Amino acid sequence: MPNSRKRIALLVETSLGSGREILRGIARYARQCGDWQLFHAAGGLHDPPPDWINYWDGDGVIARIQNKAMLEELVSLRVPVVDVLGVCENRFPLVHVNDEAIAEIAAAHFKERNFRHFAFYGIKGENWSERRALGFKNACRDSGTFHILETARKPADHADERFSQVQQWIASLPKPVAIMVCSDQRGLELLEACLSENIPVPEQVAVVGVDNDTALCEISDPPLTSVRGGHSNVGFESAALLDRLIAGDVSPPDPLLVPPNGIVIRESSDIQAISDPVIAKGIHYIRERLSEPITNDTIARAAGVSRTLFQKRFREETGQSIRTYILERRVERAISLIESTDIPLIEVAERTGFRHQEYLGQVVKRATGLTPGILRKKSERA
Repeated sequence: MPNSRKRIALLVETSLGSGREILRGIARYARQCGDWQLFHAAGGLHDPPPDWINYWDGDGVIARIQNKAMLEELVSLRVPVVDVLGVCENRFPLVHVNDEAIAEIAAAHFKERNFRHFAFYGIKGENWSERRALGFKNACRDSGTFHILETARKPADHADERFSQVQQWIASLPKPVAIMVCSDQRGLELLEACLSENIPVPEQVAVVGVDNDTALCEISDPPLTSVRGGHSNVGFESAALLDRLIAGDVSPPDPLLVPPNGIVIRESSDIQAISDPVIAKGIHYIRERLSEPITNDTIARAAGVSRTLFQKRFREETGQSIRTYILERRVERAISLIESTDIPLIEVAERTGFRHQEYLGQVVKRATGLTPGILRKKSERA
């Protein structure tokens, strides 16, 4: 009996979170339709197509088309192809994230936090990065100053040169500044530059990346806020489009742009803009020591002013007392640990400065309406 399943080649990298999300979306469609057989070779974004593609006998291809050589290989197959990258002009239909909408989410996040200085760090010559830069600039146009740095992709032996350029740029920016980074990979680099320059994040530089590559976002210091670009839905919609093309439908004349699906807020941007550098220094001290006993005296000393002056300026800047601010940050940190880890609750209490697990339970229930145990179970089901 002949095989009636459609043979689909996937030329999508597994080295980046965005590529893996696209593959997840394709897999979701394949399970739904039930008649696809998938062929995929793991690799990096800039790896050449696998050798087997030259003699492959299939029905369609979904690919991140990198260059003209790859394009010509795919044209020679004479089967329907859907592009999910968009860096190389070609006649194949394109399904892509909406870069302008991604930038608008980042801008709205920063404006909600009262920032007045904005900046973008991207990759020179990459059209998707340039679209995000333009979208971010337009979204921030009437809200304050705007600055941009775009550096070219360079081989590893030039990494120090680019890093030095990023360091100098960050140091020159007015503070506090909200920086959108074109991708999570560049976000890690930016945060490392801030750390090397002793610039507190997020108090003086708040950072938002794109793709929500969980592993990268969580190993960064501090953890990186990131916009969910919508790559899983790109995968699903590209698969649905390919299925229609295989059935004989005409290619759509315009790219299909998939909207982003929100932002995951982490510590790199989770703060209101602090214009007073003394208070920014004190807040950074607090956030770095939430597990320790903290007093107004020690915070003021770290900020380099008297306790009385620090308390006065703190209330003027934040509208609340130091004690209230510390409690709110501890509760936020505790909720995050409860929802995103399986750390025992007694350890959560220790890490967030609560002397007893019982008190942790009281403040978490007051904030969320749920006990820590129920909150954790609810997050596990989500």
